[in-house]
Amino acid sequence: MTDRQAPPRRGPAARADTAEYALWLGDDALVLSQRLIGWLTNAPELEEEVALANIALDLLGQARALLGHAGSFDGRDEDALAFRRGPEEFRCVHLVERANGDFAFTIARQLVFSAYQFELYRKLCTSTDEALAAVAGKAVKEVAYHRDHAVQWTLRLGDGTDESHRRMQAGLAGVWPDVPELFAGGGELDGLIAEGTAAEPAGLRPPWEAFVRGVLADAGLQVPDAPAAPGGGRAGVRTPEFAALHSELTALHLAHPGVTW
Repeated sequence: MTDRQAPPRRGPAARADTAEYALWLGDDALVLSQRLIGWLTNAPELEEEVALANIALDLLGQARALLGHAGSFDGRDEDALAFRRGPEEFRCVHLVERANGDFAFTIARQLVFSAYQFELYRKLCTSTDEALAAVAGKAVKEVAYHRDHAVQWTLRLGDGTDESHRRMQAGLAGVWPDVPELFAGGGELDGLIAEGTAAEPAGLRPPWEAFVRGVLADAGLQVPDAPAAPGGGRAGVRTPEFAALHSELTALHLAHPGVTW
């Protein structure tokens, strides 16, 4: 235990907060994995279909571990959490549920989110929650690749043709209003942060911003000047784009309750 960490809480409130935090992170990974799968047969080149599918599978693996951990506190399994919740029960940030748009929008979202995940998991490697630390230790290596993939495409599009530059700049403008929600945290995290279980969201922004701004400068792109979107994803407020995604995600289990493979 370091001087900065309070003794871990062991009561029901602590368990509920940890479960909710794992749900936040698991839902982020689950929903973005589903979005990226939407590029199968639609990516601009075959190699990108493979790359985005592999990133989606990495995210799905993270989601399984995190949702499994969240469910362990109340007896639900990963399938129950992934497939048998209503839209308002999901806790992902709005950024990951936005429709894919064009390829440049997806790359902008990947740059923003993978850079955020990298800082998040790097911090969580030392979490006092052993399960979160284990997930982070594996995921930070995967996310380093996701981030590098997004960087390479950002440079390629930003420093390419006039049209690719325009689209990449428009993609950034499209995702930027959702950035503040990544680094927002309510009072429900205070106890988890104090005991070293969770990462303080606001503390992740300075290294994230330094990295992303450096990439954009190298690509000849401007940091968008856009007002923050309302947010609310962590509280169950969903965007209009989420409805169709949720229907697709839960269709099999609604049609065949209790189905197993």
